[in-house]
Parts: sequence; structure tokens; C-alpha cells
Amino acid sequence: MATAKQGKTSLFSILLRITGFVVVAAFLVSFFFGEAIAGYSSAGTGYAAKTSCSCRYVAGRDLDACYADFTPGMWPIWLSEDEEAQTITARVPLVDSAEASYREGYGCVLEPYGG
Repeated sequence: MATAKQGKTSLFSILLRITGFVVVAAFLVSFFFGEAIAGYSSAGTGYAAKTSCSCRYVAGRDLDACYADFTPGMWPIWLSEDEEAQTITARVPLVDSAEASYREGYGCVLEPYGG
């Protein structure tokens, strides 16, 4: 009587399948929700940069304390600071970023897009 041969699935094969699934899922999400994600990211990074700049350079708070001013849905936004230029950059990695700088007499202003 013949028995079926049980093949072992290699780790490479499993990782290849998982990678393929992630790529297809990312494509589908970006295809169906890309415009909304880009819009929310643009508005969120602009708000985060301006608010965090004011928090840091007008109110004098620590940059880590500025995260408390965000709404709950703003968790993917990362902040970075250039103390010398008095500039805060807010980013959603691989999607969008915005920059706000402190100007004497004006407070914090958003830098032009792509500037």
C-alpha cells in the first residue's frame, strides 16, 4: 500500500508567503484608503508641528510633554526638533511631514509645503 509523502515546509517558504501576503494587503489598503490616509496625515502633521512648536518654544515645555496635546488618533505622528533653528518637524513615516518654526513676533508658523 502506498502512503502519501509528507513534505516539510521550509522556513523560507513560510516567510515568502507571509511577505507576499503583507505586500498584497499593503497594496489593497493603499488602493482603497490611500487618499484618505494622505489627507489625514497632511492635516495631522501640520497640526502637530504647529502645536508642538508653540508648546516647545512659546510655552517652554519639553518636547515629550507636547505629545499630551495630541488627540488619541495621532499616535503615528513622530516629532523631531532642531533646537538651533527652533524648528519642529512632525512626520508620519513614509506618508507625510510638516515643519513649523518659531519666528520672533509671530510665534510658530508652518513652513511652506515642500520648503
